[in-house]
Amino acid sequence: MDLQKFMAENLRGLVATAYKSVLTNPREARFALQLQKILAKGERRRKEIQKKEGLEVPPFLIASIATECNLKCKGCYARKIGIASEESTKPTLTADEWHNLFAEAAGMGFNVALLAGGEPLTRRDVLERVATVKDILFPVFTNGTMIGAVYTQFFKKNLNMVPVISLEGDAGTTDTRRGHGVYERALKGMEMLHSEGLFFGTSITVTTENKALVTSKEYIESLRALGCKMIFYVEYVPIDEGTEHLAFGDEDVQWMERTLEERRTEYTDLIFVSFPGDEKLLDGCMAAGRGFFHIGPDGAAEPCPFSPHSDTNAAHDGLRAALRSPLFTKIRDARALGWDHTGGCTLYEHRSEVDAMMAEG
Repeated sequence: MDLQKFMAENLRGLVATAYKSVLTNPREARFALQLQKILAKGERRRKEIQKKEGLEVPPFLIASIATECNLKCKGCYARKIGIASEESTKPTLTADEWHNLFAEAAGMGFNVALLAGGEPLTRRDVLERVATVKDILFPVFTNGTMIGAVYTQFFKKNLNMVPVISLEGDAGTTDTRRGHGVYERALKGMEMLHSEGLFFGTSITVTTENKALVTSKEYIESLRALGCKMIFYVEYVPIDEGTEHLAFGDEDVQWMERTLEERRTEYTDLIFVSFPGDEKLLDGCMAAGRGFFHIGPDGAAEPCPFSPHSDTNAAHDGLRAALRSPLFTKIRDARALGWDHTGGCTLYEHRSEVDAMMAEG
């Protein structure tokens, strides 16, 4: 499989679907057309770098820009691995440093940078600064409780910043994991975004227990009625002991992919994304620069958010150095991306092997 071509084609398909969903909104429709040109420019830049430098640049980045969060969700990986921690003494990048990093990314052809945390809306300084990098689309993964008039106007002004509000399903499942009243506050944020005609999505942690609910037509239609245009399903990673039964196995992954294909046929104006999705179809995990990589709050280049190992700092050493880092190279060369696993994150399940690679120096 030509992975770069496959990812570029799928990215174009997502944008085409987004365009369908905003045809009645002239401002969003113009931006969707502009985004198609941006994707083409990014693809050309990636091909040029591969030809001249022999370096494959993926179209995606994931960046945890915040260490603070106003919620304490059960099973939060960011708190478990130390990204979000009130006691953390790790340095965090400044707004200018994040801007410079994403400006470099745009020049290399990265098209999409998912912003996470912590709660990214706690770093308004970063969001305002990086929004000026117009050649990158920034999905902002937020719990939605901080969306008010100020942030609504911010998203209205900067259409390349796309809010993605996290839910766990219905009110009961969301509040059980995230805290009492969080579901209602998240929906209020959605209503404010919808009232301004803004494109936004939702992110759902999907488990063996809630997969039927969150992919049901009734649930999808409820999100659609709220104005949601994109549903991002993230497979649960069993950070907490005793929750392994919630993680997907091979049969669950295949069931999810079949179900989403049906939903894509039924709802042609909605975008459905699954992560990590069917890795076997893609010849293995997409982490470690193969399809994307993660940048921590201090600039550390990591294989993925669930594998917090790093030997290179992207902010200090540059993104090219990150893609060529010894750790990323070892993971790819060792075919670690094709390790068998029972579902969820390959590198998290095989973290002892990645630990050994780090210890080798």
